[in-house]
Amino acid sequence: MYAQHSDPPHNAAMRPQQSLVAIVYANDAYPQSTFEGIVEDCRRRGLRLAGVLQHPVCSDAAGHCDVVLEELTTGLRTDLFEDRGPGASGCRLDEAALAEVNGRVARSLDAAPDLLILNKFGKVEAEGRGLLDLVGMAIDRGIPVVIGVPIRNLEPWRRFAGGMSVELSRDPSEIGGWLNRTFPVAIAQSPEPAAC
Repeated sequence: MYAQHSDPPHNAAMRPQQSLVAIVYANDAYPQSTFEGIVEDCRRRGLRLAGVLQHPVCSDAAGHCDVVLEELTTGLRTDLFEDRGPGASGCRLDEAALAEVNGRVARSLDAAPDLLILNKFGKVEAEGRGLLDLVGMAIDRGIPVVIGVPIRNLEPWRRFAGGMSVELSRDPSEIGGWLNRTFPVAIAQSPEPAAC
């Protein structure tokens, strides 16, 4: 069981690369359980979270999946893809829905959360749009950021981050180590048994 951290979560002396973390993963293999584990671990530590958690929604026998984003501050879920009917081609991303999520998460940063979690640096973010401005907003406010980055977007991510991020695998021990360094917490001690 973790206790609330007693130090201010945003240490001005924190090196920039410690506050911007890319979870790098294989293309088309989004690490759902990794991000769910990060959220669970952070909540167990008593950290206040902002951002989004991605959930797949698979609706047909062919295994076609869409994405729903869950806002971590409110639990509100937003469908990210438009249903254009059978035979539709091209990108189905609902950019208006993404912009709406972006606005809500941006407003949640006003409450000074301990950590911003973003599902991924995808194609839209690699083009300089999507949820990308949230990263800059958070870093400007001293809020650490964790974001998923598929290998195909690793070079655009590196150009965007300008050498200021640390890249981790989906290995829980790597991620846990970063969380321990960034958010040191006191682990509750069991009371000593009474002497007989």
